[in-house]
Amino acid sequence: MILCCGEALIDMLPAGDGFRPSPGGAVYNTALALGRLGVATGFLWPLSRDPFGAMLRAPLAEAGVDLTLAPDSPRPTPLAFVTLRDGEARYSFYDEGTAGRDLTAEALPALPDHLRALFIGGISLIPDGPARAIAALVGRARGRLVMLDPNIRPAMIPDLPAHRARILALAAQATVVKLSVEDIRALWPGSAPGTVAAGLLAQGPALVLLTEGAGGATAFRPRATLHRPAPRVAVADSIGAGDCFDAGFLASLAAQDLLTPQALADAPNSAIEAALDHGIRIAALSLSRPGCNPPWAHEVQP
Repeated sequence: MILCCGEALIDMLPAGDGFRPSPGGAVYNTALALGRLGVATGFLWPLSRDPFGAMLRAPLAEAGVDLTLAPDSPRPTPLAFVTLRDGEARYSFYDEGTAGRDLTAEALPALPDHLRALFIGGISLIPDGPARAIAALVGRARGRLVMLDPNIRPAMIPDLPAHRARILALAAQATVVKLSVEDIRALWPGSAPGTVAAGLLAQGPALVLLTEGAGGATAFRPRATLHRPAPRVAVADSIGAGDCFDAGFLASLAAQDLLTPQALADAPNSAIEAALDHGIRIAALSLSRPGCNPPWAHEVQP
């Protein structure tokens, strides 16, 4: 099982003169996409008992995602109001006092024996309490594959240098670190992606991934740099595309039996390229649909 730990929220998407609610959150989107792709997946994050919480649970359950580790919370569901500019999503978050703040290091459940990999990231790494809990979870997952996608939202981060230090500490314990070009601009302004990747690889990860939208995706390994192009696609919007890339990449690793740190480190370059291609394919399908609507396994061409 791949366990996804991180935020679940309601995206308020533009609709006429107002907004319509849609399940979302970076880590939630990845869990949903993994489930739809047929990968054994669990989700760890407190979900509200309010109607929005029910809206979040239903798609995960439909996709076969295990919610055993997602406790009920009496607090409200966080909201993200989305505006679109040339197809690119911009977010305003309402998160204080919401269900996700119930995640603490003291309340963490035991990791299941059948856990193969842990996926973390998103805005769940910004508030101190949940961030400490996730760091503790990573410590418990030692020896398993850990993938980190920080998915930086600068407007939400009160102390960027402190957040950068938090990301670097988690990256040093991760097997895979995925960054977008926007993440690099926010965390390391003026730095070349290759320089950032080399610095991260020196800290311990086996792989650093860079997504560049229409420019495709690159995998940096200690002794190789691999790039795969992206197909042309009619873009509805970019909501959740990076999250779906993460799911596609992990799904490919699972299919190739590469969900351990050692297996990934020993994998041939062709296996990493196949995972990049699959991640790009899943992201492209998501881009072609409004909102984050990941494809099901039967919709993905072999």
